[in-house]
Amino acid sequence: MSAILSKTPLHALHLELGARMVPFAGYDMPVQYPLGVLKEHLHTRAHAGLFDVSHMGQIMLRGPDAARALETLMPVDVVDLPVGTQRYALFTDEQGGILDDLMVANLGDDTLFLVVNAACKTQDLAHLRQHLGNRCEVQSLFEERALLALQGPAAATVLQRLTPDTADMTFMQVRRVSLLDTECLVSRSGYTGEDGYEISLPSAHAQALARRLLAEPEVQAIGLGARDSLRLEAGLCLYGHDMDRQTTPVEASLLWAISRARRADGARPGGFPGAQRITEQQCQGATRKRVGLLPQERTPVREGAPIVDAAGKPVGTVSSGGFGPTLNAPVAMGYVDIEHAAPETPLFAIVRGKQVALKVSKMPFVAQRYYRG
Repeated sequence: MSAILSKTPLHALHLELGARMVPFAGYDMPVQYPLGVLKEHLHTRAHAGLFDVSHMGQIMLRGPDAARALETLMPVDVVDLPVGTQRYALFTDEQGGILDDLMVANLGDDTLFLVVNAACKTQDLAHLRQHLGNRCEVQSLFEERALLALQGPAAATVLQRLTPDTADMTFMQVRRVSLLDTECLVSRSGYTGEDGYEISLPSAHAQALARRLLAEPEVQAIGLGARDSLRLEAGLCLYGHDMDRQTTPVEASLLWAISRARRADGARPGGFPGAQRITEQQCQGATRKRVGLLPQERTPVREGAPIVDAAGKPVGTVSSGGFGPTLNAPVAMGYVDIEHAAPETPLFAIVRGKQVALKVSKMPFVAQRYYRG
């Protein structure tokens, strides 16, 4: 199977490091290294982990109309996004469903930088070209750039050894930085709930930078297994699991991602696909909601498990679940009827025909430690 899978620029390094490779979003990706998922997770929480996320899609939009054009595809304020800043965003469809979630950065000079999900990047690129191609330049960087994520409380200290230019960056800031004499695009962000950075750079230079970072005593290579458990503890959605085209931003508990300027009483209300349904849910509420779930025993609760109330009535479904190494306990999230969405509500998941007690919980399960200055 690996012969037909795409490979990131770090593929040979993963094999050299002893990674166990698995198919993911059309790529041959490392799910874990000899350290193992549990220790990789805990190492990232305590020190710094290096992730290869080069399978993600990187796209540039250029032109004086790029920001206004992009706003027609998402309920996000792009026009007023400050230069050197990025924002979490959502592509929506005409029914208000989520086509993908992504990051949008304003690089100045009428240039926007987008990072989209690996499994959606081809359709996202086509979506952008179809709707914006006559208003701005849409450039794919899929083949020419790699993406590394350095995450954990030691990430800032490690990166400052290579350059002082990242020291004063705060959460969601983006800037061009020279690392090993290569111009990189660095954002202070990530997908673990920890402080850290994502580093976009030319593919040809990715292996040299990865080796340099891994030479630091605080840094370990981390695979997809720990990436998933880290983001789950942080209460972060995974597209295709915790949200999709059948889910609106309001249902997904992502109302915070809908910019105030784009809401019904904002400066530029509506004007994006699905605006009517999303606005109605903002004002009237949705009938279901994504919530955190804490199993009340050691049995892990996995994606797809039905959720029922005390009477056995179906009230929802688990969207993500697994073991949370930081908590030393299982954690999950899922969708439940709004009547059962309040924190502390007792529910049950059906696991192999048996009921596992759950309690609705606020998220994140582990406090996020983004650096805000």
